[in-house]
This record gives sequence, C-alpha cells and structure tokens, in this order.
Amino acid sequence: MEHLAVFTHIDAWVSLATLTVLEIVLGIDNLVFVALSTQGLPPARAALASRLGLGMAIVFRLTLLGGMVWLTHLTSTLFSIGGHGVSGRDLILTLGGVFLLYKGTMEIHEEIDPDAEEGHSKGKSFWKAIFQIAVLDIVFSLDSVLTAIGMADDFIVMALAVILAVGMMIVAAGPIGQFIRENPTVKMLALSFLLLIGMTLVADGFGYDIPKGFIYSAIGFSLVVEGLNQWARRSRKARGDSPEG
Repeated sequence: MEHLAVFTHIDAWVSLATLTVLEIVLGIDNLVFVALSTQGLPPARAALASRLGLGMAIVFRLTLLGGMVWLTHLTSTLFSIGGHGVSGRDLILTLGGVFLLYKGTMEIHEEIDPDAEEGHSKGKSFWKAIFQIAVLDIVFSLDSVLTAIGMADDFIVMALAVILAVGMMIVAAGPIGQFIRENPTVKMLALSFLLLIGMTLVADGFGYDIPKGFIYSAIGFSLVVEGLNQWARRSRKARGDSPEG
C-alpha cells in the first residue's frame, strides 16, 4: 500500500497519463511489426499470436524497468569504431534494425513474387510469430523504457504506464492486422514503414539520431495519401466504375 500512496498526489497522475501516451506513441512501430509478423496465420490464430506476443512483451518491459541499474549500464561504451563509442544499446538497436530490414525485404519479395517464396509462406508458424513479436519488442522497448525512467521517479507509475500502453496495443493489434490483410496496398505501405524503422534503428545504433517526429510525419503523410486512395477506390466501386474509369 505504501507504493500506492504516490497516487494521492496529482503529479503522479499527470506523470502516468503523459507517460502512457508517450509509450503508446513510441509503440506505433511495434504495432506495424506485430501486424506483419502474423500475416501468414489464419485470422483467429493471428489475433491470439498478437496477444500472446505482446503479453510476453509486458513481462520483458517490466523486467527491463526492474533492472534499471543494469539498463543504464547498456549506455556505457564497450568499444570504439572510428571515434564513435559503441554501447550495448547501440548493438541491440543495430541488430534489431538489420533484422527488420531483412524481414521487410523478404516480405516485399514474397508480395511481388509469391511463387518464388511459396515455401517461405507455408513455413510461417504460430510460435515463430509469437517469438518474433516478443523478442523484437525488447528492441522497440529500449527507448520507451529509458523514456519512462527519465520521466517518472516511482517504479509503480512507470510499470502502470507500460501495462496500460501495451494493453492498448493488444486491443489495437487485431483490427490493424485484419485491415492490413484485407488491403494489399496497405500491407506494402506497412512493409515500407518496416524498412524505414529498420534503417532508423541502424542509424541510431551508429550514433546518428533521427528524430522520431520526422519518421512519424512521413508515416502519417503516407497514411493520409493511402486513405485518399482507399476512399477514391470505394467511390468508384460504389458508382460501378471500372478501375480504368
């Protein structure tokens, strides 16, 4: 009960609300990956894989929060390359970014030439999807957890913000995945986002900080354009026009 006493102060509620919103915003890239990781599964299995993977992600994030002292050591320089000090965080971000580039490239190749990757598509499994979602969340959660540590002083506030944010992601993952499945052009756009996010992680790992605002602005603009395309396509369909008309 002593830990809950912090919520008798308005500052704790403000910190919780602000941090939860930030955690949700920082989790947008994770939602894109979750939706794409489950694309090869039946809808019901895809929704379950998303929930289980993100459920495991809550455990990972709380573990990172619990190991705050260890987490701060990740920013310590391990070795230097060309005058740039490389830390454990840099290595994790770089490896995660390279994996996202590989994943995005393979998925785009499969979309363009499905016959060439028929075996790859059939090989997608339920547990592999869960594993990918849970492990990649460690990469995606590094910045969000470090943000939580920097914005709040109480562990209970940080933990609740993480749980609420991932809970929102669990709710949103199903509809987003379904929407991507039903709209091939949106899936290609999401794969492009995956490549963009992967390149951003690699750049960050090498010490080149690309503000998230730029990334989200590009993603937002692309979504607006795709939304207009979807609206125009449905308008033509309602009028009975052909795609060429």
